[in-house]
Amino acid sequence: MKNTAITQTVQSAMTPNGVLQDLLEGNSRFTSGNSQATDNSALVNQTTGGQFPKAVVLSCIDSRVPVETVLDQAIGDVFVARVAGNFENVDILGSLEYSCKVAGSKLILVLGHESCGAVKAACDGVELGNITAMLDNIMPAVRQSADEVEGEANSSNPTFVAKTVENNVKLTIERIREKSQILKEMEDNGEIQIVGGVYSLKTGKVEML
Repeated sequence: MKNTAITQTVQSAMTPNGVLQDLLEGNSRFTSGNSQATDNSALVNQTTGGQFPKAVVLSCIDSRVPVETVLDQAIGDVFVARVAGNFENVDILGSLEYSCKVAGSKLILVLGHESCGAVKAACDGVELGNITAMLDNIMPAVRQSADEVEGEANSSNPTFVAKTVENNVKLTIERIREKSQILKEMEDNGEIQIVGGVYSLKTGKVEML
């Protein structure tokens, strides 16, 4: 049973690659039905005065991808930033910078997922209220996929959607590095890693890109 929260001493001793392996091991526990039991009361009490998460995950809002659950993490383990389509913007970048530079997290995981509704909407050029501007963030991935995938360039083509999900994760990582000097320097110095993966709705597994 997990009943001890991460302390600053423990966090400081972690490495980016070690944290990544920890998250992937957690996902493996989830997919095999062996998720750890947690003493939430103990973790709540221990984290009242502060937090030292090991990683920050940028994920979609999709209700089928509860990040802490699918990575088998507990209270105090990870920061989670969520927006439909798991892209970056100024607010997300500030959140990532806070997580790593201020709070000491060692890893940024951009986590896309299979059959993403936001990606499908971008593939179809949906225009509706504020959704239109939001989907503009995903359009670079749509355009890239159109050059890489044969067949219909819309959500009726599952291969096109899957490629766009992957491209969206990869382009988001590139833009994080381009737009945040803080995070790029931290990564260049080996203080953090910025990685991407795609979650399978069918299997529950995270595949790294």
